[in-house]
Amino acid sequence: MAQATAIKGISVEELTKKILNGEQIFILDVRNTGDFDDWKIEGENVHIINQPYFDLIDSIDPIMEHLPKGEPIYVICAKGGSSEFVAQQIAEAGYDHVYSIEGGMKAWSEHLEPIKVGSLTGGGSIYQFVRIGKGCLSYLIESNQEAAVIDTARMIEPYEKFMSEHQVKLTHVLDTHLHADHISGGRVLAEKLGATYHLPPKDAEEVTYSYAKLEDGEEIKVGNVTIKAIYSPGHTIGSTSFIIDDQYLLTGDILFIDSIGRPDLAGKAEDWVGDLRDTLYSRYKKLADELMVLPAHYMGIKEMNKDGSVSAKLGKLYKENHGLNISDENQFRKTVTENLPPQPNAHQEIRETNMGKISPDLEAQREMEIGPNRCAVR
Repeated sequence: MAQATAIKGISVEELTKKILNGEQIFILDVRNTGDFDDWKIEGENVHIINQPYFDLIDSIDPIMEHLPKGEPIYVICAKGGSSEFVAQQIAEAGYDHVYSIEGGMKAWSEHLEPIKVGSLTGGGSIYQFVRIGKGCLSYLIESNQEAAVIDTARMIEPYEKFMSEHQVKLTHVLDTHLHADHISGGRVLAEKLGATYHLPPKDAEEVTYSYAKLEDGEEIKVGNVTIKAIYSPGHTIGSTSFIIDDQYLLTGDILFIDSIGRPDLAGKAEDWVGDLRDTLYSRYKKLADELMVLPAHYMGIKEMNKDGSVSAKLGKLYKENHGLNISDENQFRKTVTENLPPQPNAHQEIRETNMGKISPDLEAQREMEIGPNRCAVR
């Protein structure tokens, strides 16, 4: 009996590093076409095709003409099982470097890649944790052996590992707002490591747990670095931005690199659109153009810098971001209330989870978060 050709597995961490390094990557996605069209792996040099698994059970003939010879082939599915089967079929057809992406799109959705954004004048550094599979961005600030985490993802292990390796103690955890597209790990991380959890009070009227109120103008010390809270409503009524060390502006879901935040995820677009305009066209306008904007999300690979980080100076965004250049107020209102993508998957359940009203198990939380982020106006 002939021995089956061995295929290899590749972790999403390894794949992320290859994509961020600009390597040429060929991916076969074997999920249903509707799922693929909604959300897929992207990258500057990623070539990806879709052929549903059920089309390939009997034969890989439907994709043979598309498979590159002499190059690695990476196969992905929803959870990792179907991709192993298809990868085996491809390897047995004579292809040498065939990989099944371990854990599939679920694992891709959960990977966090820490990237150093820069050093701080007070000593220490700021890191951006890129959730490449969902477009979420969170931040870790470290100074003088202390740390703060902002807009924590549900998966808290990467932050714990990072802080252990860098020998820093977590003292503060902050959320810019009550999130609706992903489950915050902020409260869990703070409770586990004995840090203070901060949340804007206007977003916290229905929460079931205790927290420290984030008020406008409040200053929080982390080692030798100051985090200053700037009330900036519009995406939510409590949305709060942070100025770090007079160098960085963490905008949450108010301002992105290529778009602006949507005001409708709590069902109050008409009520909050005026707040959004005030924040973008007045509050932020008073800030220094040299501040480096660090958002809580990005919409696509084109917003990434060469090192995989996502950032741009505020002055540059006022010149190039369309959402910051709609002079007519009525046109602005129309743009941000009518030009909206579908709401995030399970957004109401995610909000209730972040309020502490419901406590879904891990698998349910993973299912709630599956898919792309949809926090921006198109």
